[in-house]
Amino acid sequence: MLTIVLLPGMDGTGNLFAPLIEALTDEFAIAVVRYPAHEPLGYNELEAIARRALPASGQFILLGESFSGPIAISIAASRPEGLVGVVLCCTFARNPRPVLSAIGRLASRLPIKLAPTALISYALLGRQASRALRSSLAAAIAAVDSRVLQARLRAVLTVDVSAKLKTLQLPLLYMQASEDRVVPASAGHDIAALYPATQLIPLRGPHCLLQTAATESAATITAFTRQSARAGSM
Repeated sequence: MLTIVLLPGMDGTGNLFAPLIEALTDEFAIAVVRYPAHEPLGYNELEAIARRALPASGQFILLGESFSGPIAISIAASRPEGLVGVVLCCTFARNPRPVLSAIGRLASRLPIKLAPTALISYALLGRQASRALRSSLAAAIAAVDSRVLQARLRAVLTVDVSAKLKTLQLPLLYMQASEDRVVPASAGHDIAALYPATQLIPLRGPHCLLQTAATESAATITAFTRQSARAGSM
């Protein structure tokens, strides 16, 4: 059975994948990678954690959501055995908001957890999110230390896996949210320009696309996974 390995967004808990997992069919095994909630780590350390969670055998797809996109790209560039495709969702290969680099240290010290819940929910989930989704998001953020979130934001400001992206030799799907207020559309176009084989699929929804449009996301991922598995078996 093919495994879909899910790499989480900036919260790192993996708990927010619940709607997507429920929407996916039983034809796939699911592995959720979870990052430490109380230890501030950079991309290199988090990538090592993700690598340890890869299947020991069989085919697998790597899905990098938001913050984890660079980790998925970096792992894929090393061509681990069994990897047949990569899915990137609302993410980037390098800092998607270069303007933040100009205020680097200040931006990385923003009191993320002190921001109003309603503002965070609006930015990530949009206007139409259910109460259950808003509660899940708030719980995921509350579970992570502020210094951990700040360390991850600092990592985003300096990350650049563009060179690795260019070396990929695998099917790559980029899922782009039409109403993303966090990662601009230019980040997806940047990835497609760096790796022309990218399938860029726009879907209607906010930044947390896998949560708010779980059914549509699952259908898109399933179609890509089946296609990639067939290609990988040839």
